[in-house]
Formats: sequence, structure tokens, C-alpha cells
Amino acid sequence: MELRQIRYVLAVAEERSFSRAASRLHLAQPSLSQQIAKLEKMLGVSLFHRLPQHVELTDAGQRFVQVAQTLVDLSEGLEREMRAYAVGESGRLLVGSLPITGAYVLPRVLPTFTKQFPGVELQLMEETSSHLEQLLVRGKIDVSLLTMPISDPSLTIIPAINEEIFLAVPPKHPLAGKKEIDLAQLADQPFILLKEGQGFRTISLRLCELAGFRPRIVFESTNIQTVQSLVAAGMGLSFAPEMITRAPGTLEPPVYVRLATRPYRTLVVAYRKDKPLSRPAEAFVRCLVEQGGGL
Repeated sequence: MELRQIRYVLAVAEERSFSRAASRLHLAQPSLSQQIAKLEKMLGVSLFHRLPQHVELTDAGQRFVQVAQTLVDLSEGLEREMRAYAVGESGRLLVGSLPITGAYVLPRVLPTFTKQFPGVELQLMEETSSHLEQLLVRGKIDVSLLTMPISDPSLTIIPAINEEIFLAVPPKHPLAGKKEIDLAQLADQPFILLKEGQGFRTISLRLCELAGFRPRIVFESTNIQTVQSLVAAGMGLSFAPEMITRAPGTLEPPVYVRLATRPYRTLVVAYRKDKPLSRPAEAFVRCLVEQGGGL
């Protein structure tokens, strides 16, 4: 049974005439009659009483029309929905976000995106950079904001944000009054870092390595705001990307001092090379890159 045959039956039932239905469908009447006769033979029932002046539905025909109309409505609704997917007006977009970084970046991106694609359901997944990279490679999310470096060659990466990294020091620490600090001079200082798996922890350790020492870590946290609060309380030194220095989120924030080498980190938008982006995903990536550059 073909959908076009179902539509033919509905047209004849509405018009109560093969000739009028054929005219409406832009078919020759013999062709329409043959198609419905073929359908009736396949079903093993007559759908119409063929009377001299008109046709009427049989009991089987009445039931057929009842269900057939539902099928046609579902088919047309599905076609409309698929067209909406095709032009990016509908669907779902799974986006990976670094917890704290996302809080600063996404509020600038989401209003623009949702205005452009109001019918797209956007779902955020907040994880560490390393975990997000794994989810992206496994196809569990569509695009993600990640911290460099990224090791997997299967991902396309587009730089979105470059921001300077500062040293965070307690307000009453002797270093708080400095305009610039040589990191190599801090080898004996206690440090507070993010826990394993966090991209910014890798960056922090690398900075210390380049300065010629391994940091003495006295506290660790999964939350960079907690790290800043511990620094402000005098428990040690740490690092902070520029976006954190603008809105530290603690009652008494640390003092942020420039490092002599002016280190920076790069945040990127990433997606799988072998998975073509949908129009909404392309637009989201574009928004991240355009809006991120203004941070």
C-alpha cells in the first residue's frame, strides 16, 4: 500500500465521485480507478459502493478513511518537521562547556543564537576539558568549548579566545604590591591549583615547568572560584585567566599581578572532522568565535 493510493481513496471519499477526484488530483479517471481497484484487490475488500450517480464508502471503506486520514496527517507533519531540520529551524544541539569559562562566555553567545534559531533545543554539558574532549570524540556532543592543548587529531579546532594569565596572590602578601613578577622567583611558594583533569591545571603546571620548578601544591579544588577564595584567604598563590580577574566572585578577591613572560591561554571551539555540522551548529560556532573575540 502506497501513500499516494491512500490519498486517492481520501479524494474519492471527499468528492463522492471518481471523475471529480481525478480532476482534483490532475489524473485521468481510468488511471485513478485502476489504482483504487488495485488497492482493493491487495486488501481483499471493496472500499466503495459504485452507484450510477456517485460512490459511497463501504463499512471497510469508512474504517480505512478514518485511519488513512491520520496517516496522511502524520506524513505531512513529518515532512514539515524534516524540512525544518533541513533548514536549521528545529532539532537539538548538544554543546560542551567548561563550567566557569562557560559562565563568562555563554551569556554573550546564547541570546544571539536563540534569536536566530528559536526552534532549536540547546543542551549544555559542563565537564572538565579532558572529559569534554572524550565526549566529543565519541560523538556524545556536537561542539565544545575546550582549553588548549588538545591531543586528539580527529577534532577540528577553531581558536575563539586568547586571554592573558595572571598570578593570583593574597591581598596582604608582599608580592601584592608588585606591578610584574618573574615566576622563576616563586619556586619556594605554596600553590593552590585545580585538580587533575582540568585544562587550566595543565596550563599552570606548564608555566611553572617553563620557569624551572615544580610547584609545591598545598590545596587543590575542582572549582577555580574556590581556588581564588583560598588565595584571598592567604593560603597560597595561584593563576587566573583574565576573565576571572574581571569578576573574581569573592568578597575579598586576590590581587592579580602580571607575569613577566605575559603567558596566555587559548580557548577553542572543537568538533569532529568526520561529522558535518548542522546549520545551527555552524551558527553556534560562529557566534562563539565572534563573541569570544570581544572578551
